[in-house]
Amino acid sequence: MEQMNARRLADEYLRLGGHRRVVIDDNETSIRNWEPEPDEAEAFWKTYVETLSPERQREVVLFLPTINRA
Repeated sequence: MEQMNARRLADEYLRLGGHRRVVIDDNETSIRNWEPEPDEAEAFWKTYVETLSPERQREVVLFLPTINRA
């Protein structure tokens, strides 16, 4: 159930036009964003994702598109 909520948060953020991408390197995650985001996506991220614990934030970002190579 918790994973589904993380998936829903990531999906909604992307649906709002969010551009953040996850980088996974040696099991560490970070987020990259090179473009300005729509106000709705930025507000959603700040309200619903940045307020989560670091562990829950990581769950959400793992559902974002990745820039890692296959």
